[in-house]
Amino acid sequence: MATVNTKTIKQTFPVLGMSCASCASSAQTIVQHEPGVVSASVNFGTGNLTVEYQPGITDITKLQKAVQGVGFDLLVEDETTQQETLENIHAEKFQKLKKKTIWAIILALPVVVIGMFFTDMPYANQIMWLFATPVVFWLGKDFYLNAWKQARHRSANMDTLVALSTGIAYLFSLFNMLFPDFWLQRGLHAHVYFEAAAVIIAFILLGRLLEEKAKGNASTALKKLMGLQPKTVTVVRRFGIEEQVNIEEVNVDDIIVVKPGEKIAVDGVVTSGNSYVDESMLSGEPIPVLKEKEEKVFAGTINQKGSFQFRAVKVGKETMLAQIIKMVQDAQGSKAPVQKLVDKIAGIFVPVVIGIAIVTFIIWVILGGDNGIVHGLLAAVTVLVIACPCALGLATPTAIMVGVGKGAENGILIKDAESLELAKKVNVVVLDKTGTITEGRPQVTDIRWLNNDDSSKDILFSIEKQSEHPLAEAVVKHLEGTATTSLTKFDSITGKGAKADYNDETYFTGNKKLLTENNITIAEELLQYAEEWGTQAKTVIWFADIRQALSVIAISDKIKETSIDAIRQMQDMGIELYMLTGDNEATAKAIAQQTGIHHYKAEVLPQHKAEFIKELQQQGKIVAMVGDGINDSTALATSDVSIAMGQGSDIAMDVAKMTIISSDLTKIPQAIRLSKQTVATIRQNLFWAFIYNTIGIPIAAGILYPINGFLLNPMIAGAAMALSSVSVVSNSLRLKWKNINS
Repeated sequence: MATVNTKTIKQTFPVLGMSCASCASSAQTIVQHEPGVVSASVNFGTGNLTVEYQPGITDITKLQKAVQGVGFDLLVEDETTQQETLENIHAEKFQKLKKKTIWAIILALPVVVIGMFFTDMPYANQIMWLFATPVVFWLGKDFYLNAWKQARHRSANMDTLVALSTGIAYLFSLFNMLFPDFWLQRGLHAHVYFEAAAVIIAFILLGRLLEEKAKGNASTALKKLMGLQPKTVTVVRRFGIEEQVNIEEVNVDDIIVVKPGEKIAVDGVVTSGNSYVDESMLSGEPIPVLKEKEEKVFAGTINQKGSFQFRAVKVGKETMLAQIIKMVQDAQGSKAPVQKLVDKIAGIFVPVVIGIAIVTFIIWVILGGDNGIVHGLLAAVTVLVIACPCALGLATPTAIMVGVGKGAENGILIKDAESLELAKKVNVVVLDKTGTITEGRPQVTDIRWLNNDDSSKDILFSIEKQSEHPLAEAVVKHLEGTATTSLTKFDSITGKGAKADYNDETYFTGNKKLLTENNITIAEELLQYAEEWGTQAKTVIWFADIRQALSVIAISDKIKETSIDAIRQMQDMGIELYMLTGDNEATAKAIAQQTGIHHYKAEVLPQHKAEFIKELQQQGKIVAMVGDGINDSTALATSDVSIAMGQGSDIAMDVAKMTIISSDLTKIPQAIRLSKQTVATIRQNLFWAFIYNTIGIPIAAGILYPINGFLLNPMIAGAAMALSSVSVVSNSLRLKWKNINS
């Protein structure tokens, strides 16, 4: 029996040739029905198809053919060149659209002038027909071709509405021009509506041109990120020869030279030299960071005045910048829960509008009296023109695109639209202590010497340098620059500290127990410092010779400068805060007091963090978990909104739906504010899109005619339709300028 390959591949491809939300729905439906496709989602806002399929049953070529069958295409290219090709296609499309729009306006203008002011001039109808025909059949031919492709697959989209409305208006006018007697014999005037057909196409082309430009602006964040990586780099070859190579040719372990003002091309570790590097595009932090030997550097960051060499560690798709770009792309392409409802509406919207237009025509014919057919036809055309699924289709994705892009620019990486939509509802934030509230690395906070005599600090430095204890590293870092001395008989004492001889005298460094066991006296002044630091939950280390304690050192994991401000901001927003830590009760209590956190739990094991989050969720809370370590990954996966600290483990970042690149807690209230602003924008967009169609369609059908004799002109309907899409995209772009800091 043959085994079925259950492994799936998930890929994203740009869809070319879409013009409205219904197009996205058609493309999505056709891909979903292909054998071997597990899931497919087409986002009209980003123009991307995200598809998961079984490679043994189908492949991209088959999916591309299916999409081509409904009048669209897939851009199937290597990811490195895909974006550039897509930009070229968009630029070309924009230029073509611009030309078409300009010509359509030039040709439609005389038709409008004659149709409105000079209908009685000789050959008026023939001149209007002459100008309108190229607009309809040359500049507007894509509407008819796309509508035909849709019809062949028993589908309909925005192009169907445009083709039907302009086609009916044009053919009706042509009939009236050629056979005016048909109406004159019935006592009616033979009106032509060439201006309506021409102007509708001109307005819709103009609307799409503005929409294309606005959508381009919405994705500027992604373009900025992509522009951060240089195209070429200088690699050091054998014998120190420098060679300029393309970014694609850089391999892991290559040594790369970075000169003043240059962008860093790939992720790596500094091997020689030092400089300050501007990492603001990754972390959102404006102050350049000093990079010395063994320090990490990241692709896309900008070197300042110094120069250095570094060894490439991650290249191509593995770099942090590439991962960020991928995350932003995926997030901009993902659908918020509200979008799924909108997609359903957009899918049935066009057939419903066609139905309304037919019913409108029938009612007019029955109840419209002598002019029933003419008014009915015009009303049906106006209904087809004014209906706009585009505004509905663009409402959510454009806001998501701008929101995710704005987050990325501020050092907040958002992985999917769902977490961006949900973050505004968060009412409880659970914080891990180490690496989240605190720096995550022990640092010397205080050091006191007996009688202020630090003459033996070189001995302390030398002993700690040989010690393997993590706290010894903090002392070494604090005393950096001190001269080393040659020690003899170095001995590490497990659980207590270390000892060594210098000039035939023994010195000790370690905890109080080590001093007590060796009958070493401790001066009262040093003891007082030690007791005071102990109440502040600091770890105390002693340094002594064989007779007395010479120094006492306090070490603690420092609270980040921004943590207290971030905690206050979240509390001001009405968010309940909990701190969870594996540390002891005294340390947890001290940190909670210093930061102003009211609820904390000490000595918590990793699995208990997830259980605690479940308990909060059972109380009906929407919980955000913030962590940085592998031990936080279960809790992150359990929470409603998971936030990882960017300086933490890769696993935490993989699991989390949001990543704070700079590990600055103040970014969390910013992310919540961004979520509130984005959701508010989506709601505004949907409100206007629904209101527009709810009011516009009945007016177009002629609901006001019995009241005040008002019938909407199809030309005005065309302008209103174009305006609705542009207004939705423009409203989304307003998000860019909103403040998320307070």
